[in-house]
Amino acid sequence: MSTPLTILVPAMFNGPPGSANGGISAGLAASQIDGPAEVSLRAPPPLDIAMEVVPTNDGYEVRHGDQLVMTAQPAAPLAPPPAAPSFETAQTGPDSFPPVETHAFPRCYVCGPERTDDGLCLFTGKPNGYDGVTDVWTPDESLAGEDGLVRPEILWAALDCPGAFAIGFQDNPMVLARITAQVHARPAPGDDLIVAGWSLYDDGRKHGAATALFTRDGQLLAQSEQLWIELKRPAA
Repeated sequence: MSTPLTILVPAMFNGPPGSANGGISAGLAASQIDGPAEVSLRAPPPLDIAMEVVPTNDGYEVRHGDQLVMTAQPAAPLAPPPAAPSFETAQTGPDSFPPVETHAFPRCYVCGPERTDDGLCLFTGKPNGYDGVTDVWTPDESLAGEDGLVRPEILWAALDCPGAFAIGFQDNPMVLARITAQVHARPAPGDDLIVAGWSLYDDGRKHGAATALFTRDGQLLAQSEQLWIELKRPAA
């Protein structure tokens, strides 16, 4: 009998407390798919626990025991995103990033202000005169794969949280429900990059966003479109 294919999200890559970051989880779920992929998150991905990747007729399911955690399938190529802001504009994005006191998940690996020692530190705020959120990012050597380039799941993670900040604050915290991502080219550690995000729509508790990763001079490297869901307020 062949060994089941599994993925595991190490504990350092958390999003909300006790669960994995949605972007990095989705990137791992999509690792068996060449080209654009759509990943739907059906349950909070666990940390430090192997999840089985099960082939289906149109892609893969990721399961933790009997619990369906994610589905992944090939997707159509995404439409080009808006142009990148200038690097100088992106550098001013963090100036308007929400303070730690109002951050829904301050220890998130990607966007948590309390993870400045080991997180991605993507503090995508909205600069004056720019119709979106943005920040700069220089990935370090720890994020490289065996080929020396930044690992694909890290790029999915970098595309994740900027979408939430492009949507902006809602009545309740939001979580990523679906992400469709396309990686055109992978950067190397040490490259100066631009991360940007834009709000697409609001429909009750559902919110859409797009995000992109660019080189310093505005060449598109990766992009995503996302669905975020507001969590229901607990009953009084």
